[in-house]
Amino acid sequence: MSATRICMVTGSRAEYGLLHTLMQRIAAEPRLCLQIAVTGSHLAPEYGSTGSALAADGFTPDGRVEMLLSSDSAVGAAKSIGLGVIGFADLFERLRPHRVVLLGDRFEIFAAATAAYTARIPIAHIGGGDITEGALDEAYRHAITKMADLHFVTNARAARIVRQLGETERSIFNVGHPGIDRILELPLLARSELERTLGFALRPRNVLVTHHPATLGERSADDELEALLRGLDELGSDVGVLFTQPNSDPAGRRMHATIKRYAAQRPHVHLSGTLGQLVYFSAVRACDAVVGNSSSGICEVPALGKPSVDIGARQRGRLCGPSVIRCEADGTAVAAAIRRAWRLDCRALISPYGHGGSADRMVKILLRRSAGRTSAKIFEEVNPS
Repeated sequence: MSATRICMVTGSRAEYGLLHTLMQRIAAEPRLCLQIAVTGSHLAPEYGSTGSALAADGFTPDGRVEMLLSSDSAVGAAKSIGLGVIGFADLFERLRPHRVVLLGDRFEIFAAATAAYTARIPIAHIGGGDITEGALDEAYRHAITKMADLHFVTNARAARIVRQLGETERSIFNVGHPGIDRILELPLLARSELERTLGFALRPRNVLVTHHPATLGERSADDELEALLRGLDELGSDVGVLFTQPNSDPAGRRMHATIKRYAAQRPHVHLSGTLGQLVYFSAVRACDAVVGNSSSGICEVPALGKPSVDIGARQRGRLCGPSVIRCEADGTAVAAAIRRAWRLDCRALISPYGHGGSADRMVKILLRRSAGRTSAKIFEEVNPS
């Protein structure tokens, strides 16, 4: 019997890090055949052409979908989605996967889902049921849920929300967060090795900042960033600040330019490009708090026993554990939240996203579930009157 072809789509280095362990497990399973489609910022020089990381890890992509326009606007993002649908339609026609596995809610993943669903290729979706009220990703995520027939959620609340969207209980599996698998596997860098890798001397106290555009916030992405920068200035120059690069959402390039200017004027601030999982999580361990509006601060950072400060609207509504402090985009509030985070002892706190083993659970389910053509689904009401 021929192996079941599983096509996994990756559009960024951060998301690839979440998929890495699952890709390894699928590649090692003789009853499954791993196919890899690379797209999004992986293929963009301004984001480091991070698709090369797959080859370094021993993976060979089966196809590339160039879709990311060099634009900072909503129009550019909409056009990129259109290019992505066309590109994935052609790629899926060539690869003929039995199932497509998609993670999250980025617009490039929405494009892949649209192409797969229209071609009647079954979709397994990782990360459905989460809530992020301040981002366009919110609608993309729920739309992908309705196109998928298999749901790998990361927490119990997300499972209930996917049920509210009419998906059947037997199609929903709480597997935990896949990023925790990767954290448990990585041989994290020692502090001195991290400093050499970054080219930056850490201070006695440090924060790691990952901040992306809030695409549906009441305030502009630029205003939120300026508030964050004011808050960091209130901490003083004896606190080391390590910035990572914003993502490719509208305003991301402009935010990157602002952060670059900010860092150039302050010796205690360092801006890195795309760090990759090893360096990123090594930096998390070395720093005293993670600050910004990235989902990693909520879902993955708690596994390393570190506090996070979540700023503004982007992640509003996402399930948080006790190590996450939320605050509005106000300079004084940001500084106060960071100081409060420094006082937290997070080493024994329990994360709602599990303790690892996500990839093994997903592989077992993929082996059990047959993947024919997508057929009509039942909308199962939770509490029919």
